[in-house]
Amino acid sequence: MRFDILTIFPNIFDSYINTSILKRAQEKKIIKIVTHDIRKFTKDKHNKVDDLPFGGGAGMVMTPQPLYDCIKHVKKLNKGPVIYLSPRGKTLSQSKVEQYSKKHKGMILLCGHYEGIDQRIIDSLVDEELSIGKYVLTGGELPAITVVDAVARLLPGVLGRAESHEEESFSKSLNRKKEYPHYTRPADFLGMKVPDVLMSGHHKEIAKWRKSKLS
Repeated sequence: MRFDILTIFPNIFDSYINTSILKRAQEKKIIKIVTHDIRKFTKDKHNKVDDLPFGGGAGMVMTPQPLYDCIKHVKKLNKGPVIYLSPRGKTLSQSKVEQYSKKHKGMILLCGHYEGIDQRIIDSLVDEELSIGKYVLTGGELPAITVVDAVARLLPGVLGRAESHEEESFSKSLNRKKEYPHYTRPADFLGMKVPDVLMSGHHKEIAKWRKSKLS
């Protein structure tokens, strides 16, 4: 699966996408992550990508020309949907992540900044607006990497075992509930003991206990 991230701060992603699970997934060619610097597409002699909003108000708005040219360029490389990370979008959920991982072979993630992007870009080129929660961030970079991480880990071969994501918080197998608690060695840590049932070896009782702890 190919992820193209459009941003004015491409270096932000270097550490995260080149570490741990995402790094291994790229090495195994299960996913490909490409960042694109929107500034490289501006025709402004000062490399500006923002301007004052019509109608007045605080902050700046990302101008349409560099966004338009950048998106058009990336769409030649990736046939997936253009998703604008915005607090106005529908909230990301595990079920939506599952849909992305099964439905698409690629995603184009557009990171806004300042007060957002010119609405004409949304109207003409964006397929979906997506939010990761009811709060506002300084830009779409954190939401973009959240989407990449959440979707990529569901792709076959990314995690060590397929079961790792089949029974976890918000998964279909747990009826979209939060996962049960986990424990590991030692069985007694500073007087805090692991529930006896988990060390009993009785799989039916363990399954019953875990089900009772879903929330």
